[in-house]
Amino acid sequence: MDVSALQNRLGHAFSDAGLLQQALTHRSHSSLHNERLEFLGDSILNCVVASLLFDRYAKIDEGDLSRLRANLVKQQSLYEIAQRLELSQCLRLGEGELKSGGFRRPSILADTLEALFGAIFLDAGFNAARDVIRALYIPILDTVDPKTLGKDAKTLLQEYLQGKKIALPQYNVVATHGAAHNQEFEIECLVPKLEIQVFGTGGSRRAGEQAAAKRALEAVQLALVKTPSATRRAKPRTAQLKLAGIATSQSDAAGTDPAPELPTTRQNAVKADTGAVAVADAGAGDDSPTLDLQTPATHSKSA
Repeated sequence: MDVSALQNRLGHAFSDAGLLQQALTHRSHSSLHNERLEFLGDSILNCVVASLLFDRYAKIDEGDLSRLRANLVKQQSLYEIAQRLELSQCLRLGEGELKSGGFRRPSILADTLEALFGAIFLDAGFNAARDVIRALYIPILDTVDPKTLGKDAKTLLQEYLQGKKIALPQYNVVATHGAAHNQEFEIECLVPKLEIQVFGTGGSRRAGEQAAAKRALEAVQLALVKTPSATRRAKPRTAQLKLAGIATSQSDAAGTDPAPELPTTRQNAVKADTGAVAVADAGAGDDSPTLDLQTPATHSKSA
């Protein structure tokens, strides 16, 4: 356990080494664990992140600021920061947690990070804790789109697909790589309707799903942009006109084909009418006469 490297990554050197040790101690290891420090650190984290958001986003209202903060301080966000700090190498866990892989469990890593914030506060005061948190979060805020309120990739993909009335994506674990203490999960994300299949990797299944979801969202947006709206064709004109008792086609309407003929069923219906009269019209210059079906006015509505 290289705590000096951790302190360098945090940007804070502890005056009280006991506080650092307690912050890194899970309740499975000993009775002097980090849960009270976690409680303290959670409050400090929320205060500092709220202050950062208040200063950075002057035009966002209270409700959206609260949602954005909630996304930034949730377990997954803390877990990702803990991974960047390589916090798993410094945890003090009981034998049972070690065997079950507790050093890579998101909940344990997130709680330990909050405990570290609490320990820094007790070791050097609020300003020291604020500086550490700001240094960890400002790079994250630089990449956050306030329009999405800091939502993760899985949430954004789900909302986007629902808005397009497309079925939700499917996630599958394709493979796991690496040793037990440092596994990497390869996750497949499928959007069957659009025939999209992408992959993502992460230190946990959830992290792998987030990586895959981010790629899937980009692929879905690209696929829908490339699909012209013209592909959503209305009913063919032929079908529409047949409903009115007239058979024709798009090319007929353009004048490229001979004049339309009445459907066979309609011809039979007219011929069966006792009032129908066939008149031969030997038009000027015509070699062959045409038949003009004339129906008495009393039957015009039924025709």
